[in-house]
Amino acid sequence: GGATGEARAGPERRPQAVGRAPAASPFQWLVRARGLRDLSGDGGVRKEELRPGSGQAVPPAASVAVKYSGYLERWDEPFCTNGYSRSPRLMKLGKDITLMGLEIGLLTMKKGEVARFVFTPNYAYGQQGCPPLIPPNATVMFEVEVLDFLDSDESDAFFELTAEQQDTFPLQKVLKVADTEREFGNYLYRKQRFEDAKDRYKRAFSILGHRPSSEAEQRQIDASKLLVLLNLSLTYLKMERPARALVYGEKALEIDQRNAKALFRCGQACLCMTEYEKARDFLVRAQHVQPFNHDINNELKKLA
Repeated sequence: GGATGEARAGPERRPQAVGRAPAASPFQWLVRARGLRDLSGDGGVRKEELRPGSGQAVPPAASVAVKYSGYLERWDEPFCTNGYSRSPRLMKLGKDITLMGLEIGLLTMKKGEVARFVFTPNYAYGQQGCPPLIPPNATVMFEVEVLDFLDSDESDAFFELTAEQQDTFPLQKVLKVADTEREFGNYLYRKQRFEDAKDRYKRAFSILGHRPSSEAEQRQIDASKLLVLLNLSLTYLKMERPARALVYGEKALEIDQRNAKALFRCGQACLCMTEYEKARDFLVRAQHVQPFNHDINNELKKLA
């Protein structure tokens, strides 16, 4: 779409609220607007915040999930939009998002924020435009909502290194990269993109073979591994692959044999595979650790 510098036609008609007067077209709004914030210093990128966000601003080289619509003068409908996607994919600044004005604008936004931006040609599609949709020297307006973002700069840089270079990384940086990959997996899991989530979790697990120099380091590595293994086990259950879910659940139990979540996941996996005695053994052990856990007790009722 327009976020990548390529124009794509938007849908024919945007739904309008019933009983309301038609909203002013985006460029009618633009003509009336005064006092927009100048982000570029030369008036090339201007912003109006429509709804504030929270937390930190989007960092450089982050991967962002945004909803956006781009408008041309005298057009009521967007020339590009992803506003009809239920769960927009994460796009990396500078790689997937290359429109200069949009990059500059996003770096001023926070999670949950909605804003309008006006980009002059130098910050949009240039003197040539993008035929046939974008005419030469077009000023464009974008409406943007930041749904989520992940600071993936360090993680992306890490995976561009050779295995030998990765081995020289300090443990704290390795743990941070693994945590970022796990957060990516969690984001994809919440969007029910289980195959993609599983790949991110596996990427996180692959770098946690760091040799510890002390017991304290081993504990840190194990704690990070445990979270990833539990997520892998749950994701494989969602993908209806219980044998793999059991493998990762048992790996988690090698780190913490009394982990209720790991025992529960193993019990669920065995139940799916109709291995009822093994399922009962795992679930009873989980119940001993957490006697009042509603999910564990329900799974035992299902087993019975």
